[in-house]
Amino acid sequence: MATENPAPFLRLFLALAVPPEVRREIGRAQARLQRNSPPGTIRWAPLDQFHITLKFLGDVPAEHVTALQTSLGPVCAACPALQLSAEGIGFFPNARKPRVIWAGARDTGGRLGDLHGRIEEALRWLAPNELPEKFAGHITLGRLKPGGHAGIPKLIELARNLRERHFGEWRADQVELVRSELTPVRAEHTAMAAFPLGAWRATI
Repeated sequence: MATENPAPFLRLFLALAVPPEVRREIGRAQARLQRNSPPGTIRWAPLDQFHITLKFLGDVPAEHVTALQTSLGPVCAACPALQLSAEGIGFFPNARKPRVIWAGARDTGGRLGDLHGRIEEALRWLAPNELPEKFAGHITLGRLKPGGHAGIPKLIELARNLRERHFGEWRADQVELVRSELTPVRAEHTAMAAFPLGAWRATI
């Protein structure tokens, strides 16, 4: 029997997972924000997909995935595990004309940005002409649809009141390579590989 050809490109990103108890706390804040925003103005992220994106890779040729994993293993092994906390609600690019609503993600040792920079450098071969990303650790809660800014003053005010909200702390000890498959309902995320921080081996 004939089998389907594998996808020539995989839509991938690198991320740090957020534990269930922290996701639940962030989800409570997200629900409050959702109740205070007009229906249909924001595409809200599912609670089970809350994560910290380290790098969005986009459509990667399937034949490059092995080399991608080979590049990532030593980089992650050379970086220690991170002590992270989720706190505060904010907007990208700003609250005057927001496009993304997020919960902040910070690490006590200041190593999160360093890990991102090392990954950027190690994977430059994938897109040598791409400009380095400006990085700010965050967990995306929702994305505003075009034209939705005028109807969300209550949402902006509530977010200001949540600027100091603390959602929890955890130890991140691995970086995940995640495949995102778009469906008519939502994007489905599948972890393809995990790269331990502070170790010398990737588990697949």
